[in-house]
Amino acid sequence: MTEKIKINGGQLRVPNEPIIPFIEGDGIGKDITKPSQKVIDAAIKKAYGETKKIIWKEVLAGEKALKLTGNYLPEETIEAFKEHLIGIKGPLQTPVGEGIRSLNVALRQTLDLFVCLRPVRWFKGVPSPIRYPSLVDMHIFRENTEDIYAGIEFMAGEENTKKFRDFLINELGVSKIRFPESSSFGIKPISKEGSERLIRAALQYAVNRELPSVTIVHKGNIMKFTEGAFKNWGYDLAENEFAGKVFTWRQFEKIKADSGLMDAEKALNGAKKEGKVIVKDVITDAFLQESLLRPFEHSVIATMNLNGDYISDQLAAMVGGIGISPGANINYKNGYAIFEATHGTAPGIAGTGKANPSSLILSALMMLEYMGWDEVSELVYDAMEHTFAKRRVTSDLYALMDGATLLSTSEFADEVIKNIH
Repeated sequence: MTEKIKINGGQLRVPNEPIIPFIEGDGIGKDITKPSQKVIDAAIKKAYGETKKIIWKEVLAGEKALKLTGNYLPEETIEAFKEHLIGIKGPLQTPVGEGIRSLNVALRQTLDLFVCLRPVRWFKGVPSPIRYPSLVDMHIFRENTEDIYAGIEFMAGEENTKKFRDFLINELGVSKIRFPESSSFGIKPISKEGSERLIRAALQYAVNRELPSVTIVHKGNIMKFTEGAFKNWGYDLAENEFAGKVFTWRQFEKIKADSGLMDAEKALNGAKKEGKVIVKDVITDAFLQESLLRPFEHSVIATMNLNGDYISDQLAAMVGGIGISPGANINYKNGYAIFEATHGTAPGIAGTGKANPSSLILSALMMLEYMGWDEVSELVYDAMEHTFAKRRVTSDLYALMDGATLLSTSEFADEVIKNIH
């Protein structure tokens, strides 16, 4: 019986035949959506027989929506995601010269999807620019609604910009604007509430999955009252709300100052033996280096919007590229979640059969795990591992692999289905 997904007391209630709204997307969105759904449907049938299935419900956004409704993001689409809680989308083109800064950002902010979750793992056989990609296993929690992505900007020469500049100089006594007459300005809001809910979600994720660490990534050495506050609020929350489940680097430093390095290391090693999550922080530029040199030292990453953008793409490149990287935008409080292909629309190859559907397939697996249908995701992960190991791939990976067999988008999906055991 077809039903809607509901949330009760913070717990999702998923029926056997949930309705899942989906946005086909622009460019290659049309090419990858149906093959991805075909893989998911086949895996659900393999796992559950006829007892469970997804009812796919198309909703409109992007160029297709503009042609059919005259609106890039119809209100009906927003309402469908609210009504059904969980949805999935292909890539959307950012409108040029239109009022919406980004359709993706608009969806995230309208539904208050404050977590952008990007798990990064390597599949055997996929080409990688690093020597040991198998050591990369990270889960990025990127704050999704604040930071410079709030879009509060003032263009040089405009009247409001002059007012803002004069307020900074005359009212607040700011004297460090190098070229005030020709400067544009941007505001970077980082709130305690926004920081805490993001870091809380990252910590709970690590605790639930028994992952070894949470790394708070920030540039607090320079931006002390925004990114520095994010770090401090994170440590406060970890020590207050997760006492007994975590051990923080700040606690380590305090023991070191009070009792010496030996006692601090003893406490750290004891926490690890007890299975506590180790909470630490790293400055962003140092983290980008560490993630390449010592990826095994980091598991769950909690960071702000802009940092998360950089980090997500670098980590994706380390395991084969953004074409095989999944993503989700989630509000853990109200249950709203939109899963998405993380790559662009690639209009140059749209309709050619060259697109890799892996990002959307893997994002759908994240969706199924969020729904509690883990058996399905395990089947497809295994099938994709077999497919990549056999070097039967789409054009993006074919160009990087010796002895590979070139498959079209739909052929790749069929190959994954064939490998579902």
